[in-house]
Amino acid sequence: MQAQLEITTLHMIIMLTTVAAVIGGGIYAAGSVKSAEGYSLGGRSASVPMVAGSIAGTIIGGGATVGTAQLAYSAGLSAWWFTLGSGLTFIIMGLFYAGPLRKTGLETIPQYFVLHYGKKAGSIASVVSSLGIFFSAVASCLPGIALISAVFAISPGESACFLVTLVACYVFFGGMKSAGVSGILKMTVIFFSLFLAGGAAFWSLYTDPSIFASLPFSPWFDPLGNGGVNALEKFLSLLVGIICTQTYIQAIFSASDPKTAAYGTFAAALVAIPVGLPCSMIGVYMHALHPGVSPILVLPLYLLQHQPVWLGSVAMGGIFLSLIGSIGGLSLGIGTMVSKDILSPWLKIKSNRGLLRLNRLVVLGVMFCACGFALLHQDSQILFWNYLSMALRGGGIFLPLSLAIFCPGRVGARRAVLSMLLSTGVALAATFAGISIKPLFLGLAVSAVVLLPGLLRKYSYEVEKG
Repeated sequence: MQAQLEITTLHMIIMLTTVAAVIGGGIYAAGSVKSAEGYSLGGRSASVPMVAGSIAGTIIGGGATVGTAQLAYSAGLSAWWFTLGSGLTFIIMGLFYAGPLRKTGLETIPQYFVLHYGKKAGSIASVVSSLGIFFSAVASCLPGIALISAVFAISPGESACFLVTLVACYVFFGGMKSAGVSGILKMTVIFFSLFLAGGAAFWSLYTDPSIFASLPFSPWFDPLGNGGVNALEKFLSLLVGIICTQTYIQAIFSASDPKTAAYGTFAAALVAIPVGLPCSMIGVYMHALHPGVSPILVLPLYLLQHQPVWLGSVAMGGIFLSLIGSIGGLSLGIGTMVSKDILSPWLKIKSNRGLLRLNRLVVLGVMFCACGFALLHQDSQILFWNYLSMALRGGGIFLPLSLAIFCPGRVGARRAVLSMLLSTGVALAATFAGISIKPLFLGLAVSAVVLLPGLLRKYSYEVEKG
C-alpha cells in the first residue's frame, strides 16, 4: 500500500505548506481564547462565515472526501449522497432548529434535555451523543492513519500519534474559534483543488468513449444507486444523525444571534452539497482505469499520479486538513459535553481556568481513543462508521429533542428517559447482531412507540380541558 503513493520532494513541500498555513490560522485565532465559554463557543460572537466554517469544516472530513471516493470506486455516483444529504439537512436545521436552539443561550444538547426532561435525561443524552459522535471521529481517523502511513512510510501506530498531534494543533488550543477560522481556510483549499481535479476526471470519462462505454449508467452514473429507497435511507440517516450532533449544534450556540445561526447553517449547506460530486467522479474514473488498487487510497492516488504536482499537492493538503478538521470538530463536541455535563459537576470544577483545562484534556483524550479504535479496524469501510454513528445518536436523541423544541411539555421526563435507553439499546443490538433492518429505523421506531402514547395522552387531556 505504501509503495503505491509516489511522493516527490516538491509534493511534500507544497502539501505541508498548505497544511501549516491553515493550521497556523487556527492557532493564531486561539490567542483570543481565555475562558471555557470562549473555547467551546467562541464567546458567542460567531459570524455567518464562522458558523458555516465550523459546521462545514467538520462534515467535510474523511467520509466526505476519501470515504466518498472509496465508496464511489465500488458503488458509483450514489456515494455523493453523504454530502448531498448533509447539505439538505443543514437547510432543514437552518429553517426549523437553529433559531429555537440559539435562543436558549445553552452550550450543549444534554443541557437542553436537562431543561425539558431533568438531570437523568441530560446524563443519558450526553453518553448516547458522545458514543455516536465518537464513531464519526473514527471514520475520519481511518483514512488519516492510512494516508499518513502511505505518505511517510511509517507504521499505523506512528501515524496515529502524528495525526493526534496535527489535530491537537488544529483545535486543542483555540476550540470553536480555531475550528471556525481553520474551517473557512480549509474549505477554500478543498473547493479550489478538488473541483479542478474532479472536473478533469469527469472530462476524461466524457471524452474517452472506450472508458465511458465500460461503465453502465446504473450504478456508475445513477445518483440513486440501488434505487430511491436506498437514497432515502441514507438521507434520513444523515438528517436524524446530524440534527442530534453536538458539534453542529455547538456551532449554532456559538452564533451571535438566532438569525446568524440560521444563515450560517444555510451557508454550510451551500458548501457541503457540491464537495462529494468531484470525489465521486474521481472514484468512478479510478474504477475504470485502476480496478485493482486499495479503495481507501483511490483519491490520493488520483491526485498524485493523474494531476499536476502543484494541484495534486494542494488537494492532498486539503484532504489532510479535511480529516484533521473533522476529527478536531467531533472531538470538541464530545469533549464539551463530557466536561460540561458529566465531569465538571462530578469534580466540582467551577472556575473558568479549571473548566478550560478540563475541556482541553477531555478533547485530547477523545482524539487518542478515536485513533486507537481506528487502529483496531483498519480494513473497514469508512462510511459504515459514519452511518452507524448517525443511527446511534439519532435513534435515541432525535425524537425527544424535536419534541422538546416543537412540543415542549407534552412528553414526561420518565417516558423520555425510557425512550432514549430502549431505542439506543435496540440500535446497538441490531448493529452487532447483523439484522438486515437499519439500526436507525429500529431505534426511531422504538422511540416513537414509547413517546407517542404520552404525547397523545397529553394532547387529549389539553383538548378536553380547553
